Amino acid sequence: MENVHLALEEDDLYSGYNDYNPTFDSEELENDVGFQQAVRTSHGRRPPMTAKFPGTAIGARPLVSSFGSRIPMTSSVGRPMTGAVQDGATRPMTAVRAAGYTSSLTRGSTFDPLGQSKGPAPPLEAKNEDTPEEKIKILEKKVNDLIEESCMAHSMGSLQLALEKAKEAGRKERALVRQREQSGNADHINLDLTYSVLLNLANQYENNEMYPEALNSYQVIVKNKMFSNAGRLKVNMANIYFKQKNYPKAIKFYRMALDQISNAHKEMRIKIMQNIGVVFVRMGQYSDAITSFEHIMSESPNIKTGFNLILCYYAIGDRERMKKAFQKLISVPLGIDDEDKYIPSNDDTSSNMVTEAIKNDKLHQMERDLKILAEKYIMTAAKLIAPAVETSFATGFDWCVDMVKSSQYVELANDLEINKAITYLRQKDFNQAVETLKTFEKKDSRVKSAAATNLSFLYFLEKDYDQADRYADLAMTADRYNPAALINKGNTVFIKQDYEKAAEFYKEALRNDSSCTEALYNLGLTYKKLNRLEEALDCFLKLHAILRNSAQVMYQLAHLYELLEDPQQAIEWLMQVISVTPTDPQALAKLGELHDGEGDKSQAFQYYYESFRYFPSNIDVIEWLGAYYIETQFFVNIDPFLFFSTGNYQKALETYKDIHHKFPENVECLRFLVRLCTDMGLKEVQEYATKLKKVEKMKEIREQVYPPMKRMSQSCPQCLIGSRSLDSSHSSNSTKGERLSAKMRSLPASSEPYEASSPKELDASYMDPLGPQMERPKTGAKRRTEDDDFADEELGDDLLPE
Repeated sequence: MENVHLALEEDDLYSGYNDYNPTFDSEELENDVGFQQAVRTSHGRRPPMTAKFPGTAIGARPLVSSFGSRIPMTSSVGRPMTGAVQDGATRPMTAVRAAGYTSSLTRGSTFDPLGQSKGPAPPLEAKNEDTPEEKIKILEKKVNDLIEESCMAHSMGSLQLALEKAKEAGRKERALVRQREQSGNADHINLDLTYSVLLNLANQYENNEMYPEALNSYQVIVKNKMFSNAGRLKVNMANIYFKQKNYPKAIKFYRMALDQISNAHKEMRIKIMQNIGVVFVRMGQYSDAITSFEHIMSESPNIKTGFNLILCYYAIGDRERMKKAFQKLISVPLGIDDEDKYIPSNDDTSSNMVTEAIKNDKLHQMERDLKILAEKYIMTAAKLIAPAVETSFATGFDWCVDMVKSSQYVELANDLEINKAITYLRQKDFNQAVETLKTFEKKDSRVKSAAATNLSFLYFLEKDYDQADRYADLAMTADRYNPAALINKGNTVFIKQDYEKAAEFYKEALRNDSSCTEALYNLGLTYKKLNRLEEALDCFLKLHAILRNSAQVMYQLAHLYELLEDPQQAIEWLMQVISVTPTDPQALAKLGELHDGEGDKSQAFQYYYESFRYFPSNIDVIEWLGAYYIETQFFVNIDPFLFFSTGNYQKALETYKDIHHKFPENVECLRFLVRLCTDMGLKEVQEYATKLKKVEKMKEIREQVYPPMKRMSQSCPQCLIGSRSLDSSHSSNSTKGERLSAKMRSLPASSEPYEASSPKELDASYMDPLGPQMERPKTGAKRRTEDDDFADEELGDDLLPE
């Protein structure tokens, strides 16, 4: 215990841990005078041994220091002092020479290791552009620049500018060749540059349809043996002959190009053979074309060649080979990845980001386009060969459907079934079409919606509005985003005069597909019915921006401006209508009416007279012209209807005979001829009566047999504009002759004198066969009333012949 010492409380147990030798303190080195002096000078370094001066054992020689001063130094043994300070100046080490130190430095020199004190480097010597080599290089650059500019101009559509640049490049290249020959460098001609100039010039000639010049340029390249692989350009020459429809020469050059391309370039050879097959098709030599296409399908099958092969077999009527070619077509591999890879998974975030990035990239778009093209060819081929491969159309279509179901295009089978129903419609077998479409009611939603939309459309044409409404609801239930179904539903509501609800359906269709012109047209008509003219005008102005040359749209705009009491704007829009359809009698008559309202009788007469020339049976036009002639006392030009009031029956008869010669099926004209011949006791009355009965019977048969297709044929691609009326006041299906009978009854009996009828009497007793002229557009021979303007939904091209 005596060796145990207790620590006093005042002692620090941790003392000494922070003590350190100040020699190792690097933080205060900046303030250490001795250290800083040693850094700036050679103080503290040991110099090496120095040789003695020759001729003396002991002597002194001056020492050149880093400060440029000469320090005399003496020693008893003849060696310099080391580390000593003489006269306040330190002596540098001389054993290790640092950068910038030299024994030859003079007084006043400074430390300059990079030689910056010498000033900037002298400028580079300018190239001498007068030498032949430099001139050749400059010319070559100009030629290359011109070729590039020519290609850029062509890519931007400036074909003439591209040709001018190509010609200039040719001139510069020839000057370059002459320059080389003059300088004695003819052996170093740049053949690649010459080839590029000639090829670009030939291409630009071809793009500008200057085919003889292009052929000459290609010929220069092909005949020059110094150009390697120039024989391939015979394909370009063959293409030009094909455009000129010189098919034998095109085949000759295609075969010459094929002979000069080795088997290693398989893809190129396949394309040339495909061109040869197409030329044979144009020449009608289907057997030779089949030989080319069959070789391609055996070596490297593709969709286009398979489709062309089916067309050739169809042309020669080979039923069995058509079937085999169709089976080959649906088995052609597309080389497209499965769509499942573009469906993101919920687990991996990084892979989902990659999937989103590649979902709409160029490669995926190319794959989608290729698949759409393949489906188009398969659908077209099936519709083409279905009636030919079996004894009946239905059996042939069923065979095509079965083949497609067993291929990679399973989803096309339902589309083929719908096309089968459409073909039934074209064959006027409506019951079979309806039955075929009804089989889709239990299929998947997309197909069910398409079939129900077609059924709704058919029932609407048949005026079975309850069934049309039912199938429109079914189509909407299957696919609420189907704009066609929404438009059909809106049409059925429109029939019930619930215009507000119809407008909602049309607006929903537009929200689903902003480019749906049918919905926009019907919405404008609905606003017109609701007397919301400004909103209707906005709809038709938007539609006009999409359909620039639609006479229906422009007429609606003209009518709206008339309702808004702006006749000048109405006249301008009607002028655009007749610029598109110059033979429209109703638009011409409407223009005459507007000019008459503005007090311009001469312009009104011009348009009324043009309307009469195209449609002489319009009583309103005849009346106005007759009144105008009477007012201006041009009795010799009075129209036939007004000849009755003047008693000039013979002139009226001659005029109506002339009208009948131009329009032999005009019922009104025949009725007037029968009446005139009866009153005048002519023998021709029996002839005209027989013709009248025949024309009326033909019209009745036509209306009974083909009412739906007639309405479909009167439709436009954007909106079905039939000859029916949506207003109960114009819903009569009577013929023109029946509607004209009221006017005939109003005429005096054969024993009574003819008297001029007042306009009021004519309006009360006669209904224009075309409906109210001021409320409808008219294109060609198609006539409609304002209520007929209502647009039924038409399902794309499904119900129209391609």
